[in-house]
Amino acid sequence: MMVRRGTQILLHEMRHAVLPELPLASGRRADLITLSEKGEVWIIEIKTSIEDFRVDRKWPEYRLHCDRLFFATHQDVPLDIFPEECGLFLSDGYGAHMIREAPEHRMAPATRKSLTLNFSRAAAQRLMMAEWANGKPLTVDDV
Repeated sequence: MMVRRGTQILLHEMRHAVLPELPLASGRRADLITLSEKGEVWIIEIKTSIEDFRVDRKWPEYRLHCDRLFFATHQDVPLDIFPEECGLFLSDGYGAHMIREAPEHRMAPATRKSLTLNFSRAAAQRLMMAEWANGKPLTVDDV
């Protein structure tokens, strides 16, 4: 959770809309997915140990669902295990730093439309559920 929170803080500061745990059309689930002000979609795969990275070989599939693919980790994980063809964030739970920018690989237009619709619907559903749990409407000032 520490890596996720710190990375979310940085992405929020970068003016990205961020959703955790978004199911994708492939059946996979993105740890973090963001939508930039320019409409670019980023997926961030969180890895908290060397073993976590070694046993999880599904990450290349995420490229089909984003414009840029990143990993996020913490200081106790060696950074050289992460592939050069992906971006990299280093998080301490209070924030994060982008260690390496991810190369762009634009999604197909139909994929972009489907994913953006999925992102929007999930965000609206989660907002409604948060309002219900909170017992009062959330406003822009609450964000």
